[in-house]
Amino acid sequence: MTDPWARPNQPSTPQGQVAPTQQAPPPQGPQEPPSSASKIKDFFRDPLSIVLVVVIVVALVLAGVLAGELYARKRANDVVARVTSCVVEDEVSASFGVMPPFLIQHMSGHYTNIHIETAGNQIRDAKDMKVELSIQDVRLEDTATSGGSVGSLVADISWSSEGIRQTISDSIPLIGAFVTGVTTNPSDGTIELEGALGSIKARPTVADGGISLQVIELTGLGFTLPREAVQPALDAFTSELTTNYPMGIKADSVDVTDDGVVSRFSTSNAEIPKGQQDPCFTAL
Repeated sequence: MTDPWARPNQPSTPQGQVAPTQQAPPPQGPQEPPSSASKIKDFFRDPLSIVLVVVIVVALVLAGVLAGELYARKRANDVVARVTSCVVEDEVSASFGVMPPFLIQHMSGHYTNIHIETAGNQIRDAKDMKVELSIQDVRLEDTATSGGSVGSLVADISWSSEGIRQTISDSIPLIGAFVTGVTTNPSDGTIELEGALGSIKARPTVADGGISLQVIELTGLGFTLPREAVQPALDAFTSELTTNYPMGIKADSVDVTDDGVVSRFSTSNAEIPKGQQDPCFTAL
């Protein structure tokens, strides 16, 4: 029979040894999270973290520079296009050279290369005429007499046969009334103005800094349209279209092709007009 007052069985221990007693762990206070400064120090002790920071900073700087480059380049393209459009009276697109970066060119006021192209609708009153401009070494330096200088400007101009016909019909009352077509003859460098009453054969040449149509033959016109009446009318017509361009731009060459007439105009070491000298240049 079990004694109800007996002590419960204790785990036996070897003789001479005291059984270990279990102690509860000491109470711990609330743990504080690492401080922000500690986290930053730990972050910068990691080489990979430092590399990531440098990459992010460089990327942000490059993105800002690229955005500024693109914005400034687009704005400059628009300004030059507006100035040229005012001069030639047609829609124009313009672009600056890639190198050096445009921001460097803009800060120095020295633009190395500018390409300009017209839409091909007209140049002044010349219908269906197209121009491609290559401009080198532009320096914007505001002085009492100019807005800067241009090292060189080359303009390649193409004028279609149909454009010549339409322009003559619109601009020369005496001749335009009978011109119904224009034929080009590259073999002898002439163009022929054709009409119901006859034809006028003329040779485009460079004269007085512009392009002149020199009458060399009249066919079937008789006393209706003598040579003496035709040449002055053509001279007035070509002078209005191809002379008096700004910056001393003058004709260098003219050639007859299967499709019309091509010519080259140029200038070098020219001064850019100030706004009050030519309203088209006010935006520069």
